[in-house]
Parts: sequence; C-alpha cells; structure tokens
Amino acid sequence: MENRIRDLKEALNKPKDIRELMDEQLNKALHEHKRSRKELFMSAITAGLEIGFSVFLMATIHTKLYGVVNDSFLDLLIAISYPLGFIFVILGRSELFTEHTTVATMPVLTGHATFRNLIVLWAIIYFGNLIGGYVFGSIMAVVPVEIGAVDIDSLVALSNHLIDHPWYIIGGSGILAGWLMGLLSWLVVSSQETISRIVLIALVTSVIGIGGLHHSIVGSIEVFTTLLVSPEVTVTDYFNVQLWATIGNIIGGTVFVAFMKFSHIRKANKKE
Repeated sequence: MENRIRDLKEALNKPKDIRELMDEQLNKALHEHKRSRKELFMSAITAGLEIGFSVFLMATIHTKLYGVVNDSFLDLLIAISYPLGFIFVILGRSELFTEHTTVATMPVLTGHATFRNLIVLWAIIYFGNLIGGYVFGSIMAVVPVEIGAVDIDSLVALSNHLIDHPWYIIGGSGILAGWLMGLLSWLVVSSQETISRIVLIALVTSVIGIGGLHHSIVGSIEVFTTLLVSPEVTVTDYFNVQLWATIGNIIGGTVFVAFMKFSHIRKANKKE
C-alpha cells in the first residue's frame, strides 16, 4: 500500500514529457473541434462575460486609488488585478479565443483537422467572446458608473493606453500578448494541481497587464465600455485597436507557440 502511494506521488510530481504534453494538447483540441457549434458558442459567450471582471476590477482600482498613490504603484496594482477574469475563464473551462490560437491549431498541423475547421472554430469562439464582452461592457457602462464604483475618467484612461498607438505597435503588442497566452495554454496542461494553475495564470497574465499589451478580448471590453460612456473614444478607435490586436494575437499564438512547439517535437521524433 505504501509503495502504491509513493508511486502515485512520484507520478504526480514527475514533469510531463514534451510528447505527452503534445498528446494532451492534441486531445483537448480534437475535443473542441468535435463539440457542437452551439455548445462552443455558449461557452465562448460565458468566457466573454467572465473575463469582463478583469476590466471591472482594474477600473475600480483606478477609480479608488488614482491620485491617492503614485502612478507606478497604481499601474502595478492594476496589473495584479488583470488575471482575475482569466482565472475564472481557464479554471471554469470556458472557451477563450486567445487560448485557441494555439490549441486549436495543433490538429491542423498533425492532419487531424482542416484549415477550414480551424477558421470555423476560431470564428465561433471569437464572436462568442465579443458578444459576451459587449453584454458585460453594456452593464458596466451603467451599473458601476451609477453607483460610483467606476468613474468615466478611469475608463478613458484605461482605454487611451490601448488606443494611443499606431497600428504596427498595436499589432506588435498583440503578438506578444498572443505569444504569452499560447504559452499559458501549453503550461496549464503541464501543471497538475489547481493551485499551480492559478499561479501560472496569475504570473503570465500579469505580464500582459503590467506590459500594457493588447489582448483582443479584454481590450475589446475596455474600449467598448468607454465608447458607450465617453465621446473621447470613437467607433474608429475601437475597430482599429480590435483589428490589429486580433491579428497580433493570432500570429503570436500560432507562429510563436503552435508552429514552434510542433516543429520542435517533430524534429525530436525524426532523430529517434
């Protein structure tokens, strides 16, 4: 009995082989490709709603502490609050677009799914996330503002940080954010326990927050909410940020994670 317990502990603590990780990523992705479109869409809407709590917490912290603490410390606090929605989404197993830029690509690279399957899956999850985000943003533009939890100036400040850049900077920032989210999806599979997953999510998404990087879903909620309450943000601003952040996220998740990981594993298999 003691030997079995010891063997179990060793199995749980033993790092997973990279091929094992690849197999788990592939199985997870194939499961998503086979799910009904309705299930995927509803899960994606849920993710768009849940991740909105990151925006709510960031805006609340900015509202309550702007002018009370120095700007650098305020930026740090906002970055620390950034992971909240991601924890809800990833541990709750809702469908987030920036996870699937990497995960959903794997079956295409291995020949288990077509490029058309990938585009359809991406579209369902992406637009589901956006719709969920629009609903959350519409609520946030009314309730927190009216009760004084969030002020409009704070929403404008958060949005301007995303808007005030040329397209190539937004795209480059989106690549970095997509790269980090792709790595996170890979690392979450490798972790065994809930606590370790929470730590990973918090660390990786805090980097996105502290770096002010462009995440296509969180950024959509930030800018869309501000668009509803302030004339300082225009529809053109929204679509400019959304377009280039999305393209950047896709490039970061596919090229810098999915392709590179797959290429690395394929070369290792050939050597054997």
